[in-house]
Amino acid sequence: MAETVPVRCPACHREHRYRAPAYPCVCGAPVAPPLDRHCSATPVSHRVWQDDWVTVRCASCGRSGEWPRPELGCACGTVLRVPVAEGPGPAGPDDGTDQGPGAARRRFTQDARDATAATAIAGATGATAAGAGAAAARPPFRSVTIRTALDAVTATALYLRWLGYRDVRRADQRPPSGIGLAARGVLAQVDPAVRPATLRDVECLWLTAMTESADCLYFSLAGYATDARARADALGIPLFVLDLTGTPRPVNAPADALDTSGTKKSAP
Repeated sequence: MAETVPVRCPACHREHRYRAPAYPCVCGAPVAPPLDRHCSATPVSHRVWQDDWVTVRCASCGRSGEWPRPELGCACGTVLRVPVAEGPGPAGPDDGTDQGPGAARRRFTQDARDATAATAIAGATGATAAGAGAAAARPPFRSVTIRTALDAVTATALYLRWLGYRDVRRADQRPPSGIGLAARGVLAQVDPAVRPATLRDVECLWLTAMTESADCLYFSLAGYATDARARADALGIPLFVLDLTGTPRPVNAPADALDTSGTKKSAP
């Protein structure tokens, strides 16, 4: 289990208790970044995508992968980057050091995303197969409790099927962050990061959907930055926040409409 550490906000001096979220390794074991209780949290004033990730080694299989860097949102509005105890550690079985550590980390991260998405989609398909021939009136949505990134993808796949989308699968194009899902006529991005989705995240999803002549939906665990939400409203992109029960909560008008009526593009 991940360690809980005290985190003090340098802006308002509030004291927080923080535990880094665990994400599933490709081997199935939960992995959480080791936190450094001897260093102070720092405010996030400027984002660089590469800085939002940290290399963590799985204690079960020894593989190294890149996972979201721990962050905490203070009540005063400051986003805090929680320090991580980083170290090189011994080489894992699939580090791919012959091609450089950066290439190996990127390759492992993509493999982990693929495995997570494939497992989640398979679970969601099995859970809903019995109800494929149900009447037109949708039953109440039933999801899974979110404890890991895998649970977030499973919940999203279940929700897409509940809306009426069929043939939910891993998206052909990998998003810059999070995990991409696709169904007939739609692309969905699942963002399990501990920081709000950014304007760039929303725009990248929209541009990818445009190239495939598809609609797009965004599912985030941590919500959305103000400019990201404004752009999604302007583009008509439904935004959802996944709560810990696994239920997607609409946060803008396009999402409200979709949640109420479902999709009309579903196969019979």
